[in-house]
Amino acid sequence: MSTKHSIRIMIADDHPVVREGMAAMLSNIPDLELVGAAEDGVEAVAMARTLRPDVILLDLVMPRKGGLEAIHDIKEENPDAKILVVTSFTEDDKVFPAIKSGALGYLLKDAPPEQLLQAIRDVYQGESSLHPTIARKLIQEISQPSPLPPTETPLTEREIAVLRLIARGLTDQDIAHNLSITIRTVRFHVSNILSKLHVANRTQAALYALQEGLSDLEDLDEPRH
Repeated sequence: MSTKHSIRIMIADDHPVVREGMAAMLSNIPDLELVGAAEDGVEAVAMARTLRPDVILLDLVMPRKGGLEAIHDIKEENPDAKILVVTSFTEDDKVFPAIKSGALGYLLKDAPPEQLLQAIRDVYQGESSLHPTIARKLIQEISQPSPLPPTETPLTEREIAVLRLIARGLTDQDIAHNLSITIRTVRFHVSNILSKLHVANRTQAALYALQEGLSDLEDLDEPRH
């Protein structure tokens, strides 16, 4: 039975075995509640509109409407939608557009269950969650010239400190503890960082930090405490 604290989850995947497998896994986790399962992109957009789930687990290749288009449509209708891509595809033309469209996380289907569960909770909290393979691809991409436009307003020393911790994958609570400030203050800094960097979410802010040398790949792989 769900409680008022449950994270409401929707799945969008055209493979019944994937939907059923995820449903079975989620049914054993007290704080996670499966509220819907879509079989294609069109159904995913409609279901997201109706159910307003806390987290959407979405595949990228689906009939009628692909995952990238579904992400775009879902975010257009609800900019606060939290989407975790769970797919088998690692091609650049899938990974980068998904992140740029606003997906907070990107996992491969071979990820162990505990990694998926952690990713769900991270995305629910507004944190980024990237499979190590995807993180490395993004690092390679941002090492090329082009990326994000420079900020007109420089980040403050405190904002840089917060950004470094975002790039390490820390939650707002962890950042607050690390810097001895309140969670409300952390969220204020995060909002300013996103605005100054002209990015849509923490994942893109983390990539900016990596590009500017404020963090590195080893930071992404550090265990959380």
